[in-house]
Amino acid sequence: MDYTITENTEAASTKAYNCPNCGAELKFNPNKNKLCCEFCESEFSAEEIENKHGEDTGYEKQKKSEEYCNIMNEFCCPNCGAEILSDDDTAADICVYCQSPVVHKGKLSGQMMPDKIIPFRYGKKEAESRFRKFASAKWFVPSSFKSKKHADLIRGVYYPFWVTDADTYSELSANCTRIRVWRSGNTEFTETSRYNVVRGGSIHFEDIVTSAYSKSDKEMLEGVLPYPSSSLIPFSMAYLSGFKANKRDIERDAVSDEVKSRMKDYADTLLSATISGYTGVTKRSLGVNVHSAHWEYSLMPIWILNYVTPKKTYKYAMNGDTGKIYGELPVSPKKVLIACAAVFAVVAPIVGIIGGMFL
Repeated sequence: MDYTITENTEAASTKAYNCPNCGAELKFNPNKNKLCCEFCESEFSAEEIENKHGEDTGYEKQKKSEEYCNIMNEFCCPNCGAEILSDDDTAADICVYCQSPVVHKGKLSGQMMPDKIIPFRYGKKEAESRFRKFASAKWFVPSSFKSKKHADLIRGVYYPFWVTDADTYSELSANCTRIRVWRSGNTEFTETSRYNVVRGGSIHFEDIVTSAYSKSDKEMLEGVLPYPSSSLIPFSMAYLSGFKANKRDIERDAVSDEVKSRMKDYADTLLSATISGYTGVTKRSLGVNVHSAHWEYSLMPIWILNYVTPKKTYKYAMNGDTGKIYGELPVSPKKVLIACAAVFAVVAPIVGIIGGMFL
């Protein structure tokens, strides 16, 4: 199949992240948590480059949101359909999912700028090193899977999530029984007492994380969770320098039922723990009344590397903040055959000797 890589020829409205000292390009370095200049070796924090002072006004936030959409380009893979966001420095790239060329679609539109971000803590060299350590311990995987050439394809991608805080009043009702058994002489007595038990209270839920990306990566995303809420910081476009981002395609209304369901699960666990001292507990109802909720659109970091075969794409991912790994491993048929042959070579003579003893 042929692919055409199209460059962005329209006039670009860019946000320059240039070194104030020498004018060279700055890139975010996860190991230092700084924007670094490779030319003069100067280092700056994102706050210094963005020149932030205190809270943004509503007008300033709207202006930055428009600037974010104007800077971020949308790329689409014609092979697997993945949509990736990148800045104006990238006119074309390779799909992080299937390694096919991707084509430029145009400027991002209709997307609100993220509220929070967790910057990458691990740089590419560390991500490659951890992958090769992970892969080298697996003998049956193909050699090409472990190779430096394959490891070099690892990419840092920000995934979109909704982070929800909520204040609720939650109430659990249950039918409970308490059984008392005693003997008097030769007679055994059983007393069953029944109770209508209600437990309720104000519960604050904080940092409920829900994916804002509908592509079928649910297993992978759950595999690298959780992200520490303490790592979330106010969004700055400077942290995107040198990385990609997945486009948000799930709005909060679409996940509100999922979030409330998780609130109910948490409330059930908390309130059930307060019911004790009964022989039996049968829950009747559980209600969660949300008084107020605060939603923040957030980007969270993942180092991602896929291994594409004709039958399946194997995913490897590393949490860019905690280092937690999720990995699906391919198996080399050649190595399996070699292992089977080696086992047969060892076992066959032994079987022959034992068989000969009975002839």
